[in-house]
Amino acid sequence: MAVDHDRLFKELITTFFEEFLLLFFPHVHEHIDFQHVSFLSEELFTDVTAGEKYRVDLLVETKLKGEDSLIIVHIENQNYVQPSFPERMFIYFSRLFEKYRKRMLPIAVFSYDSLRNEPSSFILQFPFFDVLQFRFLTVELRKQNWRDYIRHDNPIAAALLSKMGYTESERVELKKQFLRMIVRVELDEAKQRLLIGFFETYVKLSDEEEQQLRNEVNEMETKEKEQVLELMISYEKKEKRNIAKKMLAKGYDVQTIHELTELPVEEIEKLK
Repeated sequence: MAVDHDRLFKELITTFFEEFLLLFFPHVHEHIDFQHVSFLSEELFTDVTAGEKYRVDLLVETKLKGEDSLIIVHIENQNYVQPSFPERMFIYFSRLFEKYRKRMLPIAVFSYDSLRNEPSSFILQFPFFDVLQFRFLTVELRKQNWRDYIRHDNPIAAALLSKMGYTESERVELKKQFLRMIVRVELDEAKQRLLIGFFETYVKLSDEEEQQLRNEVNEMETKEKEQVLELMISYEKKEKRNIAKKMLAKGYDVQTIHELTELPVEEIEKLK
């Protein structure tokens, strides 16, 4: 089944919206009243001429310096080049301004797997006159060095390590540092699962890499080692339970599920 990247990013940023702004746009964060933040319904625009539909991923109503304002967050994850993106961003902005008539701050998040140089403005001009210069804030995840973020006690930084710049040889270390960050931020189980699920969607270690990770975790200091191992075991067990439920639904017998998942027979019987 295809991964719904837009939904994953939208859920992550909605859950950790304040942390997202603090991480990438601290100069914006300091002016927002987070007691007044609400996420508006999804906005869908249709370009009748081109026959295309455009969707704004997140529209956030808040107060900036005490004045009612909107923040637009658009996630761009396609890997093919779209020179028209700044123009589309302007269209989102102008149509939303026409509807809400409030100050609006536009933000674009680029989550491409490849390195690109994305423009952050849409300019309409003549040789003799500049009609418009529309600018928006951007964050290009692949250009961020993941090691610059591992000291942040910020949950969204942990999840987004998976989309930052790293090499294949760094994958095991990347996941180890991700797990250490999750342990440090001390979140509830639901938020932990969201972060782990997001990370593993984009960084899936091989069996050999997972074994290397366990070996390295076992060399950590005792307290941290126990916390990280507990997190790994807990998540793995939940994943096995989910697999067992799916196998039961497809009619597999208990013994076969036991052999494939290594879950105790008694536990599989309870799930049944």
